[in-house]
Amino acid sequence: MEKKKKIAVLGLGYVGLPLAVSLSSSFKVIGFDISLNRVSQLIKGIDTTLEVKKEKLLKSQRKNLSLTHNYKDLSDCNIFIVTVPTPITKNKKPDFRPLIGVCKTISKILKEGDTVVFESTVYPGATEEICAPILEKNKLSLKSGKNFFLGYSPERVNPGDKVHTIDKIEKVVAGQNKKIEKLLTEVYSKLTKGKVFVAESIKVAEASKVIENSQRDINIAFINEVAKICSRLNISVYDVLDASSTKWNFLPFQPGLVGGHCIGVDPYYLSHKSLELKIDPKVILSGRQTNDDMPIFIAKKVDQFLKKKSKILFLGVTFKEDVPDLRNSKSFDVINFLRKKKHQVKLHDPFVSDIDSETIKFNSSNFKVFDCVILSVPHKFYLKNSDKLTKFLKPEGVFFDLKGKINFKQKKEFTYLSL
Repeated sequence: MEKKKKIAVLGLGYVGLPLAVSLSSSFKVIGFDISLNRVSQLIKGIDTTLEVKKEKLLKSQRKNLSLTHNYKDLSDCNIFIVTVPTPITKNKKPDFRPLIGVCKTISKILKEGDTVVFESTVYPGATEEICAPILEKNKLSLKSGKNFFLGYSPERVNPGDKVHTIDKIEKVVAGQNKKIEKLLTEVYSKLTKGKVFVAESIKVAEASKVIENSQRDINIAFINEVAKICSRLNISVYDVLDASSTKWNFLPFQPGLVGGHCIGVDPYYLSHKSLELKIDPKVILSGRQTNDDMPIFIAKKVDQFLKKKSKILFLGVTFKEDVPDLRNSKSFDVINFLRKKKHQVKLHDPFVSDIDSETIKFNSSNFKVFDCVILSVPHKFYLKNSDKLTKFLKPEGVFFDLKGKINFKQKKEFTYLSL
């Protein structure tokens, strides 16, 4: 008789929470997070990541989903899905501390026949080289591939994306043997209306994930480099892209700030492994360097149009549009540069309630007081209120539209800039 599946999802962030909620439609699921505050909010139906609506979150908890801060509550589970973040250190090396921590937690309750699946982005080989030995240090001396089994299914969640949601994307799965592959295919086929692709091995699945974001990073880096060239030519990169995109096979990438916890991080995992293999990752690191340099290029472009000690209103500080996530946001690199130039920078973001002491209220009392308005992250809130944005400017001020989302080119009462 087949053992009844009871799934634990460890890590209830942008990836783990939607996963836990979706899986609970078909299985008993326990969601675990080390943050007591996060768990307490979710129990009340409050998701600060804005990925799962309150009604859906509460409905799931009335059925098959339970949430906990106590790892002992996971003892009866037989499938453990790990969705913790994999950041980088200050030296841009892989930071495996969250992953190591969760493996130590699982090892305390691991049982004969259990399956541990990793969704966190890592370099090829990390699941078996780093995670397995930690999991094996358990009370029962269970061995990976013999007494318990490993799987890998790279996450493909795109924060803020309401089109490519977790139930529509194709899932890649890999397991230590055919039985685990079949198990993961069965579990994830309940999750998505998309296909389930079985990779040749765990290492292949790990590699597939890390190159997805690295490829995107390199493509954006190329467009950012083009933006710098266009700037010297005194033409808009967006006008150039509009013309180029008329060709059928032109790739529609846009310039801008590349931050967050995926695209700005994952290439360093791939380059780290590459260096271990004595392969110089020239393209990967060149792309990273180009994108890391972009905030200063943008800040200098704005600064050259400003008088000393200008008053600047900076709109949008999260790492991307319509998400509340501040992690690795490159907007702060631009802000810090301008402040070092002695400009007075005040911030606003509809998704962040407490940015810093310079936060302003988005209301009419601030009209016509700024020398410069920078639209850094074009949240829908700003695009819907585009008619108000230039009202903050003094006469002959500067409006910098980083992503070229608002067409103010014909306005004569102020200077319009974009990349």
